[in-house]
Amino acid sequence: MSGNIRKVKTSDLELKDRLVAINRVTKVTKGGRTFSFSAIVVVGNENGIVGWGLGKASEVTAAIAKGVDAAKKNLVKIPVINRTIPHEQEARFGGAQVFLRPASSGTGVKAGGAMRAVLESVGIHNILAKSKGSSNPHNLVKATMEALLELRDAYTVAEHRGVSLEKVFKG
Repeated sequence: MSGNIRKVKTSDLELKDRLVAINRVTKVTKGGRTFSFSAIVVVGNENGIVGWGLGKASEVTAAIAKGVDAAKKNLVKIPVINRTIPHEQEARFGGAQVFLRPASSGTGVKAGGAMRAVLESVGIHNILAKSKGSSNPHNLVKATMEALLELRDAYTVAEHRGVSLEKVFKG
């Protein structure tokens, strides 16, 4: 993951935000209960750029707005080829484990909950995805992002190895 993070600036992108989860947190004090909300949000331009953010506030709308702002600060570029991913990828974050597999055209996004929001925000339309272990949306989003960041297209592999693109495919 460290060698291939592709940060993107938000200058003139048309980003769509997706709310993944809202969590109500209760703090008990001497004066009674205080409620606050945390929202995990994914933003993307549905063309290979995606970011996620966590917002916390005493109101839901403010928490979502903070989440969107946080997501816009850590946008990354993901290689998307023919509306799917270039190769299979597995990743873990905490107790959440995700497995992503490219799918042929017409398959659709076969993924659950938090993973679906991330994959659709990236602009992937055909993918088979499985989450194993924890279904905690926070860890699922982070594991999915980790898996997407580890993806490499053929151009990147050729550049990294210092060989031609043809040699990558034909050996």
